[in-house]
Amino acid sequence: MHQYAINFAAAYGDCGRKTEFSFCGGGVEPKSSDVDTRFYQASTSELFGSTPPPQNENSVFRPQSPYAAAKLMAYWCTVNYRDGYGMHATNGILFNHESPRRGETFVTRKITRAVAAIKAGQQDKLFLGNLDAVRDWGYAKEYVESMWLMLQQDKPSDYVVATGVGATVRDFVEASFAHAGLNWEDHVETDKKYIRPTEVDALIGDPSKAANAFGWKAKTHWKELAELMVDADIELLAKKG
Repeated sequence: MHQYAINFAAAYGDCGRKTEFSFCGGGVEPKSSDVDTRFYQASTSELFGSTPPPQNENSVFRPQSPYAAAKLMAYWCTVNYRDGYGMHATNGILFNHESPRRGETFVTRKITRAVAAIKAGQQDKLFLGNLDAVRDWGYAKEYVESMWLMLQQDKPSDYVVATGVGATVRDFVEASFAHAGLNWEDHVETDKKYIRPTEVDALIGDPSKAANAFGWKAKTHWKELAELMVDADIELLAKKG
């Protein structure tokens, strides 16, 4: 049987250290190694899907999209290798984490970029989908710290990372436009093409386990996040002239 080797670098650790795995017919089997490797799997709140909030590490997974279903497989693969081979492998179940670096197609950045463009007179309308969807938005800068802290623990586990505070898309829109001195209702319209076929109504995390295990707690909540992202996009647009 053919075997293929692949290297996984330790996340947020010594990225020069690597552990070798073998791919064979029955799966991926770690080869014997003396290297102390710690593995971080980037899981997502989308795993919870239609499960009502608040969601924690013991909540039922009910993914509502192909993306979430694929992430669920990655989650259980991580658990399997931790349980089966004693690997220091951790799932970080991060709820929505945003920043001015967020991709332009994500709803938070789509909103704040539109606010900047409308403020500058370069745009008039913003088209969005479900304004009633509830999300737990936090600051990516802080969430990366939680990832690092997970890998400093003596024993691997799985952790929800969230602010514990939910807001609707409408709330985020209103706060973003208000911060720029604009009335969102003058500029925002809904478009059915942005409605998800299997909508996830509400994702609000319970980060108690992370707080108790290594003292992590979100400092920036959704309203402050919206404002700092609006400021960053206004500044970015000004620089572009």
